[in-house]
Amino acid sequence: MQSHSRSARPLSPHLQIYRWQYTMTLSILHRITGCAMSVGLVLFVYWLLSIADGPQSYERAMTFFAHPLVRVLLVGFSFAFFYHLANGIRHLVWDMGYGLERREARTSGWVAFLSAVAVTILFWIVVAVRHTGDIA
Repeated sequence: MQSHSRSARPLSPHLQIYRWQYTMTLSILHRITGCAMSVGLVLFVYWLLSIADGPQSYERAMTFFAHPLVRVLLVGFSFAFFYHLANGIRHLVWDMGYGLERREARTSGWVAFLSAVAVTILFWIVVAVRHTGDIA
């Protein structure tokens, strides 16, 4: 049975109270990319095990990774890695006491996101060039 004083206490604020800000989106995206990297790690381990198991196993894995849906997932996992890395560096800078002002925090958020997009694109250009021998 609840006491009267416990039920009269206010609830913690939640998403209906706060105005949505892109910094909230970046924070949520950081958590989502951390979870996505866990799934991507399973695929990475599968790839490594296929290499260790021999040519037939590796060929089956490469057939799996050649599927268009899997390729889209790989691009997503690479973005997750690069964003999580950039945002993690951002948080380390904050832990040192720098960049905590509102304007600096917003700017660093955009830098983390846009750099993750740019590095992901560059990464897949390098992969395409190494795979085909040239870009076109």
